Amino acid sequence: MDELIPLAEKRWQQLCQVYPALEQYQGQKAFIGLNLALSDFIFEQSLQYPQWLEELLTPSKTSLPNLLNAEAWHTALTGLNDAQVKQWLRLRRNRIMLEIAWLELGQKIDIRQSMFWVSQLADTAISCALAWLTEKERPTYGIAYDHQGNPVSLTVLAMGKLGGQELNFSSDIDLIFCYRDNGETQGGRRSLANQQYFIRLGQQLIQLLSQVTADGFVFRVDMRLRPFGESGPLAVSFNAIEDYYQNHGRDWERYAMVKVRPIQADPEDVQRLQSLLTPFVYRRYIDFSVLESLRQMKAMIRAEVRRKNLSGNIKLGQGGIREIEFIVQALQLIRGGRLPMLQQTSLLTALAVFDEQHLLDSEQIQQLQCDYLFLRQVENILQELKDRQTQQLPQDTLNQQRLAYVLGDSDWKDCLLRIQQVLENVSDQFDAVIGDEDNSLPPVEVSYQLLWQNLTQGMGLLESSVFSEDFCRQLISFEQVSKRRIVGAKGRETLDRLMPVFLQMIAAHAQSDILAPRLFALLEAILSRSAYLQLLLENSGALQQLFRLCEASALVAEKLQMYPMLLDELLDPQILYQPVSESSYQAQLNTFMLRIEPDDLEQQMEALRQFKQIQILHIAASDIVGALPVMKVSDHLTVLAEAITGKVVQLAWQQMVQRYGYPQGIASEQSETGFAVIGYGKLGGIELGYGSDLDLVFMHNCESYAPTTGPKQIDSKQFYLRLAQRIMHLFQARTASGILYEVDMRLRPSGQAGLLVTSVDAFEAYQQQKAWTWEHQALVRARVIYGDAELQQRFSRIRHQILATVRDVNLLRQDVVTMRDKMQAHLDRSNDSQVDLKQSRGGMVDIEFIAQFLVLAYGYQFESLTQWSDNVRIFEQAHQAGLLSESEQHQLTQTYLDIRNQSHRLALQCHSRLMDRSQLQGLNDELAAVANLWAHWLCP
Repeated sequence: MDELIPLAEKRWQQLCQVYPALEQYQGQKAFIGLNLALSDFIFEQSLQYPQWLEELLTPSKTSLPNLLNAEAWHTALTGLNDAQVKQWLRLRRNRIMLEIAWLELGQKIDIRQSMFWVSQLADTAISCALAWLTEKERPTYGIAYDHQGNPVSLTVLAMGKLGGQELNFSSDIDLIFCYRDNGETQGGRRSLANQQYFIRLGQQLIQLLSQVTADGFVFRVDMRLRPFGESGPLAVSFNAIEDYYQNHGRDWERYAMVKVRPIQADPEDVQRLQSLLTPFVYRRYIDFSVLESLRQMKAMIRAEVRRKNLSGNIKLGQGGIREIEFIVQALQLIRGGRLPMLQQTSLLTALAVFDEQHLLDSEQIQQLQCDYLFLRQVENILQELKDRQTQQLPQDTLNQQRLAYVLGDSDWKDCLLRIQQVLENVSDQFDAVIGDEDNSLPPVEVSYQLLWQNLTQGMGLLESSVFSEDFCRQLISFEQVSKRRIVGAKGRETLDRLMPVFLQMIAAHAQSDILAPRLFALLEAILSRSAYLQLLLENSGALQQLFRLCEASALVAEKLQMYPMLLDELLDPQILYQPVSESSYQAQLNTFMLRIEPDDLEQQMEALRQFKQIQILHIAASDIVGALPVMKVSDHLTVLAEAITGKVVQLAWQQMVQRYGYPQGIASEQSETGFAVIGYGKLGGIELGYGSDLDLVFMHNCESYAPTTGPKQIDSKQFYLRLAQRIMHLFQARTASGILYEVDMRLRPSGQAGLLVTSVDAFEAYQQQKAWTWEHQALVRARVIYGDAELQQRFSRIRHQILATVRDVNLLRQDVVTMRDKMQAHLDRSNDSQVDLKQSRGGMVDIEFIAQFLVLAYGYQFESLTQWSDNVRIFEQAHQAGLLSESEQHQLTQTYLDIRNQSHRLALQCHSRLMDRSQLQGLNDELAAVANLWAHWLCP
C-alpha cells in the first residue's frame, strides 16, 4: 500500500480540480480515491468524462442492464453516419467497461458476473452494429436471397471465450462469418453474389468494431479460426463449412468448435448449422483418441512456454488458464458424443455436468473450478489496470501492490505464492488427466558422477582409457564457463544431474571427437535456460536424437545451438523424421501463427522465423537418415519458402490496408490484391538448398495514381511501393531468431537501379524492349510463387511469349558463352586441390546454362520447352523434342542431381561448395561429360 495511498490522494485532488462537484462525495473519498489509484483506465475515463463517475456513485441513475438494452442501441444508432456510429459505439463501450472495472475492483461483483457483462457487451455490439450496416447497405444491394427466393442473413459465430460467454476484460473476440445458401442480393441498385455481399458486410463489421479512433475501439476482432484461416474467404456458405470440416478439419479445430455459439442467426439456420458441426466435434463413440491429440498439444504448449519464456504468464504459462480449458474440452470431446449434456460452450457449466455425471472426482472438480475462477480474476484485474490485453504478472511495485490488494493479500510476496500454488495445482491436474509415458534416462555409472563432481581428480582416472586429450580440455573449459554463468539453483541442480549422463553417452560413442565440441557449444547456449536442461534430463529419447543429429550434421548442431527452442522437436522421433506433406506447409503455418495476437507484429515476425527453423530441422533430419531424396529435400525447402512468402505478403498487406486503405481498382470485398511475387533462380526452379537466399521480383497490375481509400491516403502506385518495402522489412529484419530469408532483388527490371515493384505492363515492355540475354536466361527459371490468379496468368503469358521468341542462335550462343566466361572468371574458386562444384567447367552453372540455351534457342519451335522452370523437366522436354538423346538427357540430369546432392551433404556439415579433388571419384567423369556437352552446344 506504500504507493497506492499517496496515489489515491493525488488522483482524488486532480479529479476534484476538473470536476468540483465531486466534493459532495467526501464521505466516499477513501473508496473513490482507491479505485482511481487501482486502475489507470478508471482514472483516465473519469478525468475525461467525470459525469460517468458521478453516475457510478448514484446507482439509481444507471445500471448495466439498461446500458446494454439492445432496443435502446438500435434507437440511438438510427440516422447516424459512419463516423457518428463509430464514436457512439466506442463511448458506450468505454462507459460500460468503466462500470464493470469499477464494480469488480471495488469488489461489488465477482468474476463470473464480470465475464457475463463483458460478453453481453460484445453480443450487443455485434448484433446492433450488424443490423445498422445491413440497413445502410440496403439501398445499394437490397437483401440477400438463395436460389429458391428465400432471404438469407449473415450468421455470426462466436468462438473462444466469447462463445462460452466468459470474455475477459480486454479480450479480442474470435468470430466466424457464414450464411445458409448461395444466391444473390435483390432489391437494391446493384446485385452481388451472396458470398461477396456477406464478405463486404463482414469487413465493414470488423472495421466498425476494431478500428482505432480518437475514442479507442469497441473490440479487436480475430477471424483466424475460420475455415482455411487467413487464406480462406471471410464468409462461407454452410455447405462450404461442412465440406471443410469433413475433409480438412484438424484436432485443434475440434477443441475450438466446443466453444462455438451463434450470436446473430436465424433459429432455423442455427439448427442446421449445429447438425453440420456436431458430428465433426463430437464422435458417437467414447473418443479416447482425444487424449493422444491432447498429449501432442501438451508437448506443443510446454514447448511454447520454453520458446517464449512464458513463466509468469497466467494464461499461456505452465499451469495457466489454457491448461484448464484443455482439460475440460478434452473430457467434453471424449464423451460428448454419447452424453449430449456435455456439449456446453461454458467451461463452468461443463464442470457442473462432470460433477452430475461423476466423470471426475467432486473434489477435483471443485479444485479446477476454484483455480479457474481465481486465475480468471487475476487476468481481469491485470487487464483492468490499463485496459490492455495482458496475462503477464507485473514486475513493477505499483501494479504488484494493486493486484495483491484486490486479491486480498497482505503483500506481493503472499500474493505471488498463492498464484504459484494455483499454477502448480493446475499443472499437476493437467499431467494427471493426460498422462505421460515413462521417458526416464538410463542409470548412470558412479564413476561419471564422481568425474563431474571433481574434474581435477576424476579426469586423471578416465582420460587415458576413455577420453581424448582434446575432450578433457573441452570438458574443463565448459565446467569453468558453467561456473561463471548465472544459472540459478534449479539450473545448477539440473546441470549436475545431466552432465554425468552426457559423459557416459559420449564415452560410449565412436565419434566423440566430432560430437563433443558440438554438444558443449549447445550446452553453453542453454546454460541460462534451465527449462531446456530439464527437457534433456527428463527425455532420454530427445537426448538420443540430439547425439544422433549433432554427430551427423554440423549445420543441425549449429541451428540447435543458435535456436534452443528446436530442442522441443526432438521429443518425438516419429514426427522429427517425418516432415509435413508438401501440400500442408501453408496450413501448418496458419495453425502455428494462430497463437500470436493479430496486432503483435514483433511476435508474428518471430513466429515466422521459428516456424522456418523448425521445419528446416525436420527436413534436415529426414535428409540425414535418407528419408528424403535430394529432389524432395529441395521440394520441401521450396514449398516452405513459398508458404512463408505468402504469409509475409498477407501480413504486409494487412498492415498497409489498415493504415492506408485499399488501392484504387481493388475491391475491398474481394480477396484479390493486384500483387504477385515472382520467384527466380533456385526458388523459381524448385531447387532451394539449406542456405539459399530468395531471388524475388514484385509485380502489380495497378495503373491508377488515384488515392487509396483509407484514413491516411497515398496514391495507389505508391501503395505498392510501400507494400514491397514492408515485405522486405518483414523478411530481413533481425529478431531473436535471426532474419527470415536473405532476399535478392537484383533480377527486377533495370536491376538495382529499378523500382522495387513494377507494374505488369512495365515488366512486359522491359522484357520485350530492354532486357539483356542473361535476363531472358533468368526468366527461364522464373514462376509466380504468390499472387492473384489474373496476374499469374498474365505473367505466364509474358514468360512464354519472351521465351518462345525467334532468336539468332549464333548471337544467342555468343551472349551465353560471354556471360558464362565472366561468371567463371569472377566466381570460380577451384584450385589445384579443390573443385568448385557450382562454377567449375562441367559444374552446376554449365548445366543450368545448357538448359537455358535450349529453351531460348528452340522455344519458338517446341513450346513445351517453355512450360517448366526446373532443369530436370526442361531436359525431359528437350529429349522428347529430339534435341537431346536419351543418354545426354540422363547424363545432364544425373550429374545435376549428384552435384545438388553433394552440395546438400556439404551444407549439412557447414562446408562450402568446394570439394577435394581426391574425393570426386565418379563425379570427375560426370563433370567431364558435361563439359563435352557444353562444347557441343555452345562451342561447336
